[in-house]
Amino acid sequence: MRVLVIIPCYNEEANIERVVSRLKNVTSDLPYSVDYIIVNDCSTDRSAEICQENNFSYLSLPVNLGIGGGVQSGYLYAREHHYDITVQLDGDGQHDPAYLDAVISPVAQGNLDMCIGSRFITKQGFQTSFMRRFGINILSTMIRILCGVHVLDTTSGFRACGKELTSYFADHYAQDYPEPEAIISAVLNGYRVGEVPVIMQERMGGTSSISPFKSIYYMVKVGIALVVFRLTSKRKQRRDHP
Repeated sequence: MRVLVIIPCYNEEANIERVVSRLKNVTSDLPYSVDYIIVNDCSTDRSAEICQENNFSYLSLPVNLGIGGGVQSGYLYAREHHYDITVQLDGDGQHDPAYLDAVISPVAQGNLDMCIGSRFITKQGFQTSFMRRFGINILSTMIRILCGVHVLDTTSGFRACGKELTSYFADHYAQDYPEPEAIISAVLNGYRVGEVPVIMQERMGGTSSISPFKSIYYMVKVGIALVVFRLTSKRKQRRDHP
């Protein structure tokens, strides 16, 4: 079982070393081979230099693609190098690699095609702001209505995907705030999506790219995108799994 951890990175000079260090501290104890790739999305700070100085495994995109394009680049890399499972892990330090096995296991055992690390199951750790939680609850309700799957933490970027879904995302992935759209896209294409509890932390350093104004834009844009995607997509039959 070969696992690739995709770490999208845009201006994370304050965090990226600690993220990689924490990841390496846990991977030696896991029952499968774990590699990582940092996707540097044209950072304007020293993120690329830090990766080079530390001999981190990374690739630098020639143009800024945003979070969706950066993650999709990681999925393309995973497919080309024949990884069995991919895991998204944010470069800002909010996702704790200690929960890596918890997120991977349901996929490795064949129970899910996508497993999302959810901060809202046990409601421990950093729960984000009230306005963002309110928006996440709306998106959760929308996804449940549109495709019948109840996902609490719809915007969590801490998620594992199996080989077949990785290949699908390498060709089909939303470019702007993609996490909720990826859920409905996976479900409507017959993939099994679920959650496990994790504890997240506040950003270790730097500044989030999502301001209060962008949060409003995010809600409107993603809400419309989910409805349009559902109206234009035909649900496929549930896939057969061993």
